[in-house]
Formats: sequence, C-alpha cells, structure tokens
Amino acid sequence: MSQTERVLEYNGRQFILIGTAHISKESCEEVKQNIIEKQPDCVAIELDADRYKSLNDPESWRNLDIIKVLKKKQGFLLLANLVLSSFQKRMGSNVGVKPGDEMRAADATAKELNIPCELVDRPIQTTLRRAWSENSFWGKCKLLSALLASAFGKEEKVSDAEIENLKNRSEMDKMMSELADYMPAVKRVLIDERDRYLASHIWTAKGNKVLAVLGAGHLPGVEKNLELLASGKLSADTSDIEKIPPKTAFAKIAGWIIPALIIGAIVAGFVFGGMQKGKDMVGTWVIWNGALAGIGTLLALGHPLSILVAVVGAPLTSLCPFVGVGIFTGITQASICKPKVCDLETLVDDVSSVKTFYKNRILRVLLVFILSSLGSSIGTFAAGANYISVLTSLGA
Repeated sequence: MSQTERVLEYNGRQFILIGTAHISKESCEEVKQNIIEKQPDCVAIELDADRYKSLNDPESWRNLDIIKVLKKKQGFLLLANLVLSSFQKRMGSNVGVKPGDEMRAADATAKELNIPCELVDRPIQTTLRRAWSENSFWGKCKLLSALLASAFGKEEKVSDAEIENLKNRSEMDKMMSELADYMPAVKRVLIDERDRYLASHIWTAKGNKVLAVLGAGHLPGVEKNLELLASGKLSADTSDIEKIPPKTAFAKIAGWIIPALIIGAIVAGFVFGGMQKGKDMVGTWVIWNGALAGIGTLLALGHPLSILVAVVGAPLTSLCPFVGVGIFTGITQASICKPKVCDLETLVDDVSSVKTFYKNRILRVLLVFILSSLGSSIGTFAAGANYISVLTSLGA
C-alpha cells in the first residue's frame, strides 16, 4: 500500500481513499489501476456538479454571460475561480498534465467497468463565498493579494518529482500549517470544512466497497472524519456548511452606518458652517468619490463612457448599501466593448499575465468592476476623514 492510499473498514463496509496530486501523471495511472484491481461498488470523486460539467465540456466558458455575473454580484468569485484554474493549468503544462486529469481517469475507468460514480465535493461557488464572507477585512485583503500574486507571479518550471512530492505527508503538513498561519479562516473553509463534507458524502455513498479519489491534502482530514462518523460522534448532515453565513444584525446595520454618517456630516456642515460650507462638503464628497472611481476605471483602461459612469455614479452608489458603482461601470464596459468568442476561448490562459489580462475583454470588464469599486471605497474614507477635520474646526 502506498503512502497516498488508505484502506478503512467500519461496520462491514470498506473505504479506499486514494490521494492524488491534481496535476500528476502518476496519479492518473494509480487511479486507473486501483479501480481496475479493487473493483469497488462505487467510485467517489472530489468534484461537484459544475466542475464535473466543466471537466467534461472544455467549451463551457463559451456560455459565460459576464453581465449576468455582475448583476448576481459574483465578479470577485469569478476572478478567484479563474485565477485558481489558471494557476493549476500553468503548473500542469510543465509536466504534460491538465488539472483534473486524475478525476477524468477515475470517471472514465468507472464507466468502462459499469461502476457508478458519485460527486462528493461541495460546490465551488459555495466554498469561495464562504471563504470570502468569513474573512475579516484584513483577511479579504490578504486573500486578494494572494490571488493576484499567483495570477501574475513569475512562472516557475515544476518537475515531475516536485509534483509527486505534493502527495508526501510531510510536504502537505507544511503547506497546511503555512496556510493556517497566514489565512486561518480560508484554511478552515477550504480544507477543514471540505474534509468533513467529503467524508460525509463518501460515508453515504452506495455500496459496501467505496473507492474515493481525493487530493492528497484531504486524506488525513477525511480519514479522521470517517472515524467520527463510524463511531457516531459526527452526523453525516452537512447542511450547516452548505449555506452562505447570514449577515449578523450588526453587519446589516453597518451597511447603513457610513452613508448615514456621511449625510449627517454634510447636514452638520450646513447647520454649523452655513450654506457655503455645506456646498463645499458636498463638492468634496463628489470629487473624492467620483475622481477616484474614475481613476480606477482609467487604470483598468476602461472605455471613456465607463469612466464617465464611474465619475457620475460613485458619489450616489456610495450612499446606497445595496449596489456599488462597479456593477454599473462593468455592465457599461461589457455593453460597449462586447466580449468576443476568442476572449472566451483564452479566458483561463489570459489571467496569467498583465498584458493578456488587459487584452481580454472579459477580464477587462472584471478589472473595471474591481478598480472602480476600489477607487470609490478609498474616496469614501478620504472624504470621511476630511469631514472629521472640517467639523472639528467648526466645533460641531
């Protein structure tokens, strides 16, 4: 038995866990061989329905509607998904393997042998949204910086041996420890929660002999959770980690606090400083918000009309907790500079460099969305800081 294989037996059932590196030639062969030799009743693979569809339909990106994505407020999620996909694809290209090839091999081998397959991973959108929502502001900044670093970082050649080392227990322990120290909330959602989710769905898979194909990093956690399930110390119900955490009462109120404080400060300016001072404060708000949102859109090389939408819209949307200026600038950009088929075909590849990122019309829309939103946010805090200074001088 290899160090990336676990054979567990509980209550007359057998669970065979095969740990893989997602871009490993050896993992593909190991998966095929194990399914053929073990002849399980069921093969469980670490995929969800959407990723399974994408894996079997490389052209699925052609159906992407960027405007619909922005309206659903999923711009950041799409960017995160693209960066992760691009990073894995770049690593796999060095060893001649596509990300997910071992899952394809498991699915294809099971079908050839008429063995049922079950998808046992949590939907990627749920995982990313939980990782985002459970992070603090500082955690979100670190997450974004890590994504950008992996997207635009220098491409390094990775050998077959280095890929196989990813399956080594000590290497995985080191990586998990580093992730836990740097971004504990992300580690909890991406690893710990998914270990439990995977184990629960492997446990409820049909048959007395279940072979599960998982990333090697999940082996220890899944094994631990299976033991808890077998002993009755853990329920197979995972509904609590399948939902996006609802906003707390404070978080709901907080969305109105800043707009209320800004409006209150402007009113105080009129009351304590007179008509001119009040007008000046309104002008400060419009200039800071509009200018910085416009500069952000300009840095994204947005269309002139998108820049105009940012300048005009940011002062208004910053006072509304329901919608941000990025949605309007992004939709404007997408409507004027309509994405082409070639943008969809090279979407994942174009994330890997600044030059191609700007060249791709879909990625440009995302950049307009993000930078205009960031500019408006900075403008809000800058204007707020100015208001504090003004009101203090007025004795308000």
